[in-house]
Amino acid sequence: MCLALPALVTELLPEDSAKVNLGGVTKTVSLALVSDVKPGDYVIVHVGYALSVIDPEEAARTLELFREMGEMAPEALA
Repeated sequence: MCLALPALVTELLPEDSAKVNLGGVTKTVSLALVSDVKPGDYVIVHVGYALSVIDPEEAARTLELFREMGEMAPEALA
């Protein structure tokens, strides 16, 4: 299964890269596939590439769903 996750851009780096916060984890991702990204934007990240910029409210809803799935996981495995 492949997942694309919303991540908060925290810093722009040289060569079309950026640092992002992905659920509390800082990662460096490529911005080669998107344009006009700035710190504070949310991007959808898949395998190290930002695929698109998304609305902050949409990012919050998606992150909340992932949080709820994480809480349900122990029950699903029982």
